Amino acid sequence: MPAPAHIDPRLLRVFVTVAEELHFTRAAARLYVAQQALSRDVRRLERELGAELFLRSTRQVSLTADGARLLPYARRVLAAQDALLAAFGQARPLLVDLNSPGLETGRRVLHRARELAPDCELMARYESGLTGAAAELLAGRLDASFGRFAGLDPALRSGLEHQPVRIEPMAVILPSDHRLAALEAVPLAALEGEAVYAGAGNERTLEWTDLASRLFEGRGIAVAPPLPLAVGEEEFQRIMAKYRNPILGVVGFPAIPGTVWRPLVDPVPLSPVSLVWRKGLVHPGVDALRRAAAETGRAERWLQWPADGWIPAVDREVMDEHA
Repeated sequence: MPAPAHIDPRLLRVFVTVAEELHFTRAAARLYVAQQALSRDVRRLERELGAELFLRSTRQVSLTADGARLLPYARRVLAAQDALLAAFGQARPLLVDLNSPGLETGRRVLHRARELAPDCELMARYESGLTGAAAELLAGRLDASFGRFAGLDPALRSGLEHQPVRIEPMAVILPSDHRLAALEAVPLAALEGEAVYAGAGNERTLEWTDLASRLFEGRGIAVAPPLPLAVGEEEFQRIMAKYRNPILGVVGFPAIPGTVWRPLVDPVPLSPVSLVWRKGLVHPGVDALRRAAAETGRAERWLQWPADGWIPAVDREVMDEHA
């Protein structure tokens, strides 16, 4: 069968979405179309190419050899189309994950990016942690996020790009009647014997639990065991009040009723934050986010290292790659 003279990019977008999800129902939901319409578009593309692209069974969907061969070409075509539309002011909304509504760094960068690119629609999302967001970035359900890039599995990092934004001094959040609550700053050594909550058991925040484990190692501080996963600010406050573990956070973390937050010192532990996006993504909103991160970081000295700062060697290496 001769090659078609023209392929509708919309059909390629359907194909790529199904190839990424390997599930017709999830792909249809992601594209906001009926599953029947999506299946019809896949069959149409297969007819136009004269090739079967997916192997379908009642239990699973997989790419055929022709489907695997088409995938990188289809992605390049769609990236070029997105770049073309962006160049003429027709970019789609950019979905930006801020991790949690109370965190400052991503929110400030997003607000500045909206000022720099008022014609772009930059939509906030909240995915809890960078590990969870990374999977969404690679699947195309998110476009950008913030967090500790070095804490991601290398397989995830290989499909992503990042730009260091900030090194945030870390803090501990304590019940207001805790033995250390009266201190203005808490030396790390004073936490010896404590079990500090750092998201253990939450598969979406593995990079944060790993950072805590590296910080606590050799200091007699334990990572608190998993707690019931709380969804929403009110539930989080209730769970923390019930179990009363100190919580590892960053300076500027939103206040929780019945608690106080205190900066950690001797040394000052640092949480590295990068802007993270999918490799090959072309969008004026990403350009605005990168510019906003650089501008705000310079103005606020976000990447200035304190003399007594602590950070894992792997994070320092990743950050220095962009110095």
